[in-house]
Amino acid sequence: MGQKIQAVKGMNDLLPVEQKDFKLTAALWQEFEMTVNNWTRRYGYSQIRTPIVEQTGLFVRSIGEETDVVGKEMYTFSDSNDKLSLTLRPEGTASCLRAVVEHNLLYNGPVKLWYMGPMFRRERPQKGRYRQFHQVGIEALGYEGPDIDAEIIAMCADLWRELGISDLLKLEINSLGNREERSAHREALVAYLEQHEAILDEDSKRRMYTNPLRVLDTKNPALQKMADEAPRLSDYLGEASRAHYEGFKKFLDGLGVDYYENPRLVRGLDYYNQTVFEWTTDKLGAQATVCGGGRYDGLIEELGGKSAPSIGFAMGVERLLLLVKEFGSLQVDAAADIYAIYQGDGAALQVMRYAQKLRAAGFDVIQHCGSQSLKAQMKKADASGTRFALIVAGDELATDTVTLKDMRGERGQVTIASADLINTLQGWKQA
Repeated sequence: MGQKIQAVKGMNDLLPVEQKDFKLTAALWQEFEMTVNNWTRRYGYSQIRTPIVEQTGLFVRSIGEETDVVGKEMYTFSDSNDKLSLTLRPEGTASCLRAVVEHNLLYNGPVKLWYMGPMFRRERPQKGRYRQFHQVGIEALGYEGPDIDAEIIAMCADLWRELGISDLLKLEINSLGNREERSAHREALVAYLEQHEAILDEDSKRRMYTNPLRVLDTKNPALQKMADEAPRLSDYLGEASRAHYEGFKKFLDGLGVDYYENPRLVRGLDYYNQTVFEWTTDKLGAQATVCGGGRYDGLIEELGGKSAPSIGFAMGVERLLLLVKEFGSLQVDAAADIYAIYQGDGAALQVMRYAQKLRAAGFDVIQHCGSQSLKAQMKKADASGTRFALIVAGDELATDTVTLKDMRGERGQVTIASADLINTLQGWKQA
């Protein structure tokens, strides 16, 4: 017997049943996917699907060379044939916008796009943080005003209600202003950090000159007072940036969306400007952020397209579904409607014919395969979780009938003419 080969650490199999260390099931995932499809359609978003591998330069240019994602976390390799440096995508926005620019999707005006798929980062795996993880993201491209900022927040709140987790999530917002305002703040922040260099940890010292805003996002308790007293970006915002932010908040107030203003909220990627936000929870330990995003008005131009205002967000599917599984209300019924069993010469073919007719009528049917006693087959039918059992044996074959059993015991067991099979089961299922 050959040696077993295991999955890569931090990359999970999605099975029909719960695993010891990964409780999410394929059935829950599938139900969530259907919910997302309907939810994005309600808001006028069209799906886009991009490759999971892109040229490395795409992420260096968009995310920022000095970010942790580019500097430490990407899976990068060389394509020996084309002599290209390629990377497994660590996030979805850059890939989406690359496709928008390449295919000129903004030619006829603003577009709303959404995606769902795997992302890859070389991180230390823990609950809610994996090396292969999945995101649902939306990108609203070509929209300038704060109304779209507020609409995508309302869009998130709508999904939280549908999943039954609204009470578990808190919305944090901030404004990062424009490039000139951030530059002035950055200069003041670096000077402030230099004054406190003696107390900075190694991560903060490394970021002090390359990405000083991230120092304010430190989780080190010893640095919280220093971060709280640092120069605030809000003090450097100009009139236009303040008007956009105040307009955004006015829309949220009008929609009845609760929020908390967090002046230290900066997000981890370089392309953000103006509005930024995160939906956080205290139910997942260290992995508090379930959904985050903001404006990136200069990114399309940075990637070679015509300048267009843009905003989007991404949510971690694994983190979100961990919340939904424990606290939410997403209904999952993975069982089929009918388990079809048989016994006797000719019964296998006949039950197969019935199963095909039932499937064509909209029923989910598991047909037993292999030769076992009716008793053994009924045990499998019971274990399958199906609502009804369809039985075809010698008596049914001789009289052109079928036997139906309600596995929940509400209707017992009856034998009916085969011609009445579909109508009877439709009535049972709807009752």
